Amino acid sequence: MAEAKDQRHPQYTKDRQIVNDLLAQSAPSNRDHADLARLIVRYKGFVGARDIQADLFKVLNNWQLTEEDLFTKTRAIHAIGKVYMAQDEGQDDWA
Repeated sequence: MAEAKDQRHPQYTKDRQIVNDLLAQSAPSNRDHADLARLIVRYKGFVGARDIQADLFKVLNNWQLTEEDLFTKTRAIHAIGKVYMAQDEGQDDWA
């Protein structure tokens, strides 16, 4: 059976910059945690963007979090209010 060819995610360029910013964070904000969780969900199981997938795992390790810890934290963050600035309203970036 042939291996699936790696795909390029349509949000790759924008996401690469966000991941680079997350890698540089030593004191992540609520927004940083939310971005990390969102990108982990986006790229989980995606065939391609292996550099981003590896770097998301690196960020988790740098912040000393498990994926489950991160998702618990971001659920709490989202429960208390808006994480994303008003300028992002109306733009659903979960694709």
